[in-house]
Amino acid sequence: MSSKVKIGQGAMVCKEIKVKGQVSFGASTIIHPGVTLIAEAGPIEIGENNIIEEYVNIIHKFLPGDEQSEPVTLKIGSNNVFEVYSTIEGVSSIGDNNIFESKSFVGRNLSIGNDCIIGAGCHLTSTSPIEDGTCVYGKNCTRQKAFCKPSVPGGHREFLIKLLPSYHLLRKNKNPIEGN
Repeated sequence: MSSKVKIGQGAMVCKEIKVKGQVSFGASTIIHPGVTLIAEAGPIEIGENNIIEEYVNIIHKFLPGDEQSEPVTLKIGSNNVFEVYSTIEGVSSIGDNNIFESKSFVGRNLSIGNDCIIGAGCHLTSTSPIEDGTCVYGKNCTRQKAFCKPSVPGGHREFLIKLLPSYHLLRKNKNPIEGN
């Protein structure tokens, strides 16, 4: 896949990922092996301190017939966690401090606010935005205001920083992001 990748300071991006298009990773973001990023409808900008686990797919493509449209940047905020096999497809935007649990799916033209949890196996295809502080859970993708903000366990990041370089090759910072 042809790509242009920019890696922020302190980010750990495994070589065993598939990238098509222009993708930038913010400082201290961790990208596991097996991740697929497709930026055909415009660049993908991933903020700082995100964790993107194995086999996550972030797909930013035009729908058939929309290829003549202006490219639009998909912006993913900071401090998000994308768990194993979660899929993000053509989303408008993703805020900060969200958790996308294992095998969750977020479809086209859906914006995700801040401090949200998309539960394991939830499949979201409506275009109704997910408002700040919303938890989506269960087989019916029930939406409920969360009682507290989600957070990544502090030890998770430190564990990955030690573990990943021991078992995987990392991409070098050939095109560092300015300002980081």
